[in-house]
Amino acid sequence: MNQAQTVNKAAGRAASGESEHLDVIVIGAGLSGIGAACYLKTRCPSKRFVLLESRNEIGGTWDLFRYPGIRSDSDMYTLGFSFRPWGNDKSIAEGPAILQYIKDTAREYQVEQDIRFGHYVKCARWDSGTGRWTLEVEVGGGESLRYSCNFLYMCSGYYDYKQGYLPQWQGLEKYGGLLVHPQHWPEGLDYAGRRVVVIGSGATAVTLVPEMAKRAAHVTMLQRSPTYIISRSARDGTAIFLRRWLPAKLAHNLVRWKNVLLTLYFYKAAKKLPGFVSRHLIAAARKHLGPDYDVEKHFTPNYGPWDQRLCLAPDADFFTAIRAGRASVVTDRIAAFTESGLQLASGERLDADIIVTATGLKVQLMGGMQLFVDGTAVDLSEKLSYKGIMYSDIPNMASAWGYTNASWTLKCELISQYVCRLLNYMQARGYTTCTPRRGDHAGSSTTTFDLTSGYLQRANDILPKQGTGNPWITYQNYLSDLRLIRFGSLEDKTMEFT
Repeated sequence: MNQAQTVNKAAGRAASGESEHLDVIVIGAGLSGIGAACYLKTRCPSKRFVLLESRNEIGGTWDLFRYPGIRSDSDMYTLGFSFRPWGNDKSIAEGPAILQYIKDTAREYQVEQDIRFGHYVKCARWDSGTGRWTLEVEVGGGESLRYSCNFLYMCSGYYDYKQGYLPQWQGLEKYGGLLVHPQHWPEGLDYAGRRVVVIGSGATAVTLVPEMAKRAAHVTMLQRSPTYIISRSARDGTAIFLRRWLPAKLAHNLVRWKNVLLTLYFYKAAKKLPGFVSRHLIAAARKHLGPDYDVEKHFTPNYGPWDQRLCLAPDADFFTAIRAGRASVVTDRIAAFTESGLQLASGERLDADIIVTATGLKVQLMGGMQLFVDGTAVDLSEKLSYKGIMYSDIPNMASAWGYTNASWTLKCELISQYVCRLLNYMQARGYTTCTPRRGDHAGSSTTTFDLTSGYLQRANDILPKQGTGNPWITYQNYLSDLRLIRFGSLEDKTMEFT
């Protein structure tokens, strides 16, 4: 069934007042949603499920973002699925290749027909009397439709797809050039021979600058403060070698574990010896840029490694663009926008034909839908995260959340495996409801994430919290989660089955 047929069929049900009941409803058809569907298909074959996707395409982030050079900042042996080997030589892959991988996976596991496109979930209500979630869904041209399910699985990501974060700069309305946010890149934008300023120093900016520098007259990255930028080869030599001699699945899993352990080792080293790792990263940047470059000003952050996410420059493309003179970095603050560009706090002016505001995401939970339990509105900021999967006192609902210090998919897969194990366990024992109950053992609540990244700090008031004792701790460690989620007992002092 194609997207248009899906929307038309839903519109027909809406007109007739018909609703549909499923065992499981998955919200979102991006990387985590497709992975969830594949696991439900193979591990819970008796369960009827659908994926509700608000957009008209599969792929989530990898379909939404279309800016030049869009790529992963994690290797595809950990960002991809463990059950479907990544077959491209490039470990650090471009967005279109990742999107095709997601589509091919959905086709291979026959989950395309389970996706209902153009379905925006406005509200989800849990009723303990019936043991069901009821979803109010907007479809097609604004018609309303209802679905119900026994279990709700949120794979809708963590940010607002409709708008990114944009600071309120003085004089923004005066600017006479083109202002672009990467989340809404204009199709066919021609920047050849034009002066470009990219505001920001995160992963998006570090991706955009070298790519746009290939055609633009010059690209300037304007940052308030430096970011750690590391270089690594876009191709994994070990993977290429192993794939030549071993079966694809075995080679994929060996490389996956190699990358998991290396990433974990580096993260632990950065947290335990921040000064040593910081000096190493800054020295590496100096080696790429040459002894005369002012690395102290532009590439020496005022925080420790992994206090914020590190940025990746595949094959040192970012540094190469700077050394070639096609790109530059300015570390300063914006005083105001002018008709021709930017007035900086230092007094310097930056003229630009195009200004790209790579200023980050706007965090949004549950795809923006409202949540009610037995008629009471749920405030997730007052809830504790159970194993990083469910929430205190919210029945029969899980959320796919990835890692902040490793590939997103690593934890999302563990969560999907857990959900399938939980559903099968409940079915085998006649349970209909599972609810993590917050007790005295949860301890005091703290913020879930320890990163100081701006998008997370801005969202502190809406993010769920974590406790100080298991199972209320949200680990950023694959090995710890492997023990807790994949091999841990489903029956514990916290989970209430009825």
